[in-house]
Amino acid sequence: MAKAPQSEQHRLLDLQALDSRLVKLGRRATALAADPEVSAAEAAHAETAAAQAAVEAELAVVRKDLAAQEQEVEGVQARIDKDQKRLDSGVGTSKDLVGLQHELGTLGKRKADLEDAELELMETLDEVTGRVEAATAAATETAAQLARLEAGRDAELAAIDAERAEVAGQRNSLAGTFEPTLLALYEKKLAQRGIGAARLFHGVSEGSGIALSPGDLAEIKAAAEDAVVFCPDSGCILVRSAEWGS
Repeated sequence: MAKAPQSEQHRLLDLQALDSRLVKLGRRATALAADPEVSAAEAAHAETAAAQAAVEAELAVVRKDLAAQEQEVEGVQARIDKDQKRLDSGVGTSKDLVGLQHELGTLGKRKADLEDAELELMETLDEVTGRVEAATAAATETAAQLARLEAGRDAELAAIDAERAEVAGQRNSLAGTFEPTLLALYEKKLAQRGIGAARLFHGVSEGSGIALSPGDLAEIKAAAEDAVVFCPDSGCILVRSAEWGS
């Protein structure tokens, strides 16, 4: 049976407290990394950014169509100007001049139709532009919200990392003061069970939270003061003290 002075066994509780703190900090960091509030903000921003991209693509199509429509109107107007100039010159046969008048009428109607379509496209452009502005505002808002949450999370993670480094330093310094055999036994139990040492307090193992059976308790009480005893349920080192009723 392993042996160590009770004073050394008691100091294992200080080491365990530091190890427990490191575990809690690690769990907190893991929880923060998977923060559902941040995940929800990421999803919201992805949705608004996609909506913004979609309406911006729609706006680009409308602008392209409007530019093509304007170009076609300009082309018809150029033909009207050319024919009107020829007609005003009076050069040509009567048949030619009548033909020009007929073509000018046709071109005028064509231009009017094109301008009506152009007006509709301009109205569509205004409507889509309004939706782009709204979508951009929504995407900007969700981006800002995500940035705030990420900044808060990252700041908390940085604080946790700093505390973990400090606690780990304290833990390593304390661990270096133990007799190697006792430390190795503690480390083994810690790796196996997640807890290396705990108090035996009024017959209850704080490693398992379970009251020891009368037989186990009698056996542990009968062990030498410097004997290292173990929790029958959790397997960790049980630290005894008369002050704790064990």
